[in-house]
Amino acid sequence: MRNEEFIQLKNSLAIKAVIKIILYSLAAILLVSLLIDGVFNDELARKLSDINRQIYLVCVQNKIILLGIIYLIIFAIISFYVIKEANNNMIEITSAMDQILKDPEKQVEISNDLVILENRLNNIRVDLVTSQSKAREAMQKKNDLIMYMAHDLKTPLTSIIGYLTLITDEKQMPEELKEKYLKIVLKKSLRVEELINQFFDITRYNLQDMPIIKQDIDIAILLSQLVDECYPMLQEKSLICKQNIPSNIYFKGDGDKLARAFANLLKNAISYSYENTQILIDLQSSKDKIQITFKNKGDKIPEYKLEKIFEKFYRIDEARTTSTGGAGLGLAITKQIIELHGGIIYAKNNNEFIEFCIEFYKQ
Repeated sequence: MRNEEFIQLKNSLAIKAVIKIILYSLAAILLVSLLIDGVFNDELARKLSDINRQIYLVCVQNKIILLGIIYLIIFAIISFYVIKEANNNMIEITSAMDQILKDPEKQVEISNDLVILENRLNNIRVDLVTSQSKAREAMQKKNDLIMYMAHDLKTPLTSIIGYLTLITDEKQMPEELKEKYLKIVLKKSLRVEELINQFFDITRYNLQDMPIIKQDIDIAILLSQLVDECYPMLQEKSLICKQNIPSNIYFKGDGDKLARAFANLLKNAISYSYENTQILIDLQSSKDKIQITFKNKGDKIPEYKLEKIFEKFYRIDEARTTSTGGAGLGLAITKQIIELHGGIIYAKNNNEFIEFCIEFYKQ
């Protein structure tokens, strides 16, 4: 609740309480005066005189004082009940808050005097339900991810142990076969290293605290170097990476972080490209903006997945093989790095192609 609304509610309740005390007290005093000093005056005087003449005379002489005491008692009693009612409001608010914690699905209903607070509590309740739902979803994704990656780690480790056992036990193994097995062991070991790095990303994933060290970098050179580094991966799927990259395009940013973001996009394009197709990296620069597009030919991404594709732990294809499956962090990390540089990133389908577009505004 905003401070102005809270102050308004507090003042409104206080004013209502004061008005109630004044009105109820006046009504009670008038009624008591009418009954004691009017309708039943003679009868009360006669009965009191019959009981004790001395007390009667004292009451008559101090009538104003006695009525004042009666009025004060009436005022005190009415004030007590009005304040008690206000305390009931606090109890009602506390009960409503307890209800939100115990059963956030249930609508909060409190007194009409507290309608502003009721609306605010229901907004908090909705936010709590949404947060709990997201937390459960994130926990489920993380548990599934750990299960997938435990399985992914077990598979290459089993192969490594198997091939190393063969090499150790077979003393007369031909050198050509031994070399073949060692290459397989190396490949599987690199896969284990990659998966372990992904586990590190999961445990330290808090890019809000990632330091960004900005300096002038040549985007064209950075992209070209990344393509060269990914050449073996391109060859493995018979892919060609075409670069439409003008030279001398400078941008003020963190080269290491941007290299990681661009590498994630290029590897993603390689993983999801059809074999014997082409990947295009397009760099466009204008006076105010730099736009980079990674374009590959592959299966279309459903619209509902386009909306979630940059969420952490989200895999585009949950049925990916263990040899290519990632942790579902690459695109989430990429998005965070781009946003830390003041840019935006989005994905779209373009006929048979999938495009990841990055836009930076020049500083």
